[in-house]
Amino acid sequence: MPALAADIDLATLRQHHKHEKAAVFERLAQSGSSARGVRTALHALARLTDQALMRLWQRAGFGADFSLVAVGGYGRGELFPHSDVDVLLLLPDHARPDTDEALKARIEAFIGTCWDLGLDIGSSVRTVAECVDEATKDVTVQTSLLECRLIVGQRSRFVALSRALSEAMDPKAFFVAKSLELRQRHQKFENTPYALEPNCKESPGGLRDLQIILWVSKAAGLGRSWDELARKGLATPLEARQIKANEALLCLIRARLHLIAHRREDRLVFDLQTSVADSFGLKPQVPTEGSATARGARRASEALMRRYYWAAKAVTQLNQILLLNIEERLRQDEARPTELRPINERFFDKGGMLEVASDHLYVQQPHAILETFLLYQTTVGIKGLSARTLRALYNARPVMNAKFRSDPVNRATFRRILMEPEGITHAMRLMNQTSVLGRYLWVFRNIVGQMQHDLFHVYTVDQHILMVLRNVRRFFIAEHSHEYPFCSQLAGGWDKPWVLYIAALFHDIAKGRGGDHSDLGAKDVRVFCRQHGIAREDAELIAFLVQEHLSMSQIAQKADLSDPEVIGAFARRVGNERRLTALYLLTVADIRGTSPKVWNAWKARLLEDLYRYTLRALGGRAPDPDAVVESRKRDALTLVALHALPHQAHKALWDQLDVSYFMRHDASDIAWHTRQISRELARAPEQPFEGTIVRARLSPDSEGLQVLVYAPDQNDLFVRICGYFDQAGFSILDAKVHTTRDGHALDTFQVVAPTMSDHYRELIGMVESGLAQAIEHHGELPPPSRGRLSRRVKSFPVIPRVDLRPDEKAQRWLLSVSASDRTGLLYSIARVLARHGINLQLAKVTTLGERVEDTFLIAGVQLQHNKTQIEIETELLDVLKSEV
Repeated sequence: MPALAADIDLATLRQHHKHEKAAVFERLAQSGSSARGVRTALHALARLTDQALMRLWQRAGFGADFSLVAVGGYGRGELFPHSDVDVLLLLPDHARPDTDEALKARIEAFIGTCWDLGLDIGSSVRTVAECVDEATKDVTVQTSLLECRLIVGQRSRFVALSRALSEAMDPKAFFVAKSLELRQRHQKFENTPYALEPNCKESPGGLRDLQIILWVSKAAGLGRSWDELARKGLATPLEARQIKANEALLCLIRARLHLIAHRREDRLVFDLQTSVADSFGLKPQVPTEGSATARGARRASEALMRRYYWAAKAVTQLNQILLLNIEERLRQDEARPTELRPINERFFDKGGMLEVASDHLYVQQPHAILETFLLYQTTVGIKGLSARTLRALYNARPVMNAKFRSDPVNRATFRRILMEPEGITHAMRLMNQTSVLGRYLWVFRNIVGQMQHDLFHVYTVDQHILMVLRNVRRFFIAEHSHEYPFCSQLAGGWDKPWVLYIAALFHDIAKGRGGDHSDLGAKDVRVFCRQHGIAREDAELIAFLVQEHLSMSQIAQKADLSDPEVIGAFARRVGNERRLTALYLLTVADIRGTSPKVWNAWKARLLEDLYRYTLRALGGRAPDPDAVVESRKRDALTLVALHALPHQAHKALWDQLDVSYFMRHDASDIAWHTRQISRELARAPEQPFEGTIVRARLSPDSEGLQVLVYAPDQNDLFVRICGYFDQAGFSILDAKVHTTRDGHALDTFQVVAPTMSDHYRELIGMVESGLAQAIEHHGELPPPSRGRLSRRVKSFPVIPRVDLRPDEKAQRWLLSVSASDRTGLLYSIARVLARHGINLQLAKVTTLGERVEDTFLIAGVQLQHNKTQIEIETELLDVLKSEV
């Protein structure tokens, strides 16, 4: 800014600032996408704002012992065109604006003149002690002050602030807090950078992901820039260059969004995408007539968004690599090495993360690339890829060429990945995140970041495909049977889930090429099946599903289902019951994968009606609600009959049980539950049962006892049961928690005592009476026991991990917990849930040696608030720590 007279009036200063800012905006609008050009403009805008604030500070007449400090993004020395200007008025210790009216008036006048000048000011007024106090209580304040920068005023006070903040910083706690914050933010955007209107600052793969890396590295003293992180070995020089290039693109997109919208706008909404694309000089692509490879016309906005998505994808990969490296560096001072458990000669299990044996493994042995994801699926306890593995995959991208794709070994491995009974969703998502899926399946690469301009898709084509794959997979998982019971019933009788997985993977793979994507996709999948050795009968079914994946929804929503000719024509088109069932499952999964708002009860009813009418037309019999579990029920009734229960005695209980109960219990357990509960219900058939039933028996399949609990449900029931077992010295090996339609808990526990007595009848009697009393006694919960840790856990602790996310209908939540096992751990988890009034509806407890992997289906209005979610995750992480 040129020199101005010290006594210049505010109007002149405002006009001058506006003129200088417009010049910076013009340079920013004309700048290229290089890091230097974007950064220069953003820094220039920050310096311009600095100078204006300094002049206003001088006009306000603050004393020499006052300071003005830039914080937040402005504190980094960069400012986007319409971002807030966040400042801290740092007061001397004796200043009290709450009692000093003159000081208060001066502060208010200063802030008012900032607004008059046109600055979107965000201000806080604190002393050094108040700053430190707020920072220790609120991680958001701590983060903002982490990037503080002195604009004008007393430097010694600013230095004292910086020193005090540094002394108060706990790098590990800060890392955990920012990691939880990142996870919550990603969940808000459904864990995908591929929304059609992404937020270039907050969405996964946006600028905030890069800022978090620098925040945690600064807090730990590991570096303040990408080059410094590279020098300290946390990033490679290539990764640093990639980050800076993608960061520059994201910054330029965000800056031009601000300029075009004339306000702070960080979302690439449809209305602005074309204008932003024009600012980059992007032009619509029109296919050449007659070209063999001609694609459909592509808008300039699609070219922009594909560029954005590729940048966001790279940021997501690099964010994961660097955060894992920083976490590992933070844990180095714990003097407790992470155990490397060999899986084979190429891979290790490093505390639940898959670790390559060599940085050059994939270059030297390309077959190991796909083996990585097969092991991720099949190795018990593996929850992700280590930083070393992610980096090796990132550097091995050139290896995945045409020769790699045509290699018979790689094709066999990919086929195995598709046919594994578990882990397909996670494997495919991880393959896409690491760019392996698109490099192996070349037709898939064409739709990565491909836009879908319609009224119901909210994801790019690749993300939609993976969502559909996930939906199909959930039909085959008992824990999700409550979401869409009819689909789960049909899936329970399906013999080859992988047929549906391949169909889901290819159903939209030809979008954007021009022509009918269903026909083109069917051709693609036939080639894929031939190359991967899929039997002809299965290949024809898969091709049929891809070609017809839109037909069922179109007929259900547009045709008259009461017209026999409509049903007859569709039945002839489908051909048989097997094709109909597969098409129905794929159709439901497809519609649900377009947008959370698209699926509704009306569409569900239409599709189900079309399925049933067509099945009848094909000569089959539509399954009743108990079709899939009918055999299991028959077997259970046969066992019940051996105990001479009255006829239909089971009905009162079974009428209150849904599909998920019968899917989660075998016939023996169902018969045992029925015998024990039905006898009690029969004593007063006209009255609602309000008592507590506890029964125990020797476990039919393993050591220990199997314990049944049937009681009116209450928020703290599960925690009281766990508390009893904890106090009595039992370890819970497995828990199946179920809530009946009439509000009763029907829970089954597999427990084991440290020493199982030969007099097991006395032990059973003790459990039955003691647990019933514990449930009916509504006093204060006992504290958890503090058992000793095994030497193995002390030497090689499992890093605690907590994952909380909503289920498909966002009405209930899935909580996944991974930690070192110890006495009382499940009880401690249950206490946290009970303290927040969380209702537990299903639980799956798995103990793998010294590691526990537990999954809970929970509900509660409190879970709708992000603050409560973070509190629950934080408290759970505290109780999961190995230290006693």
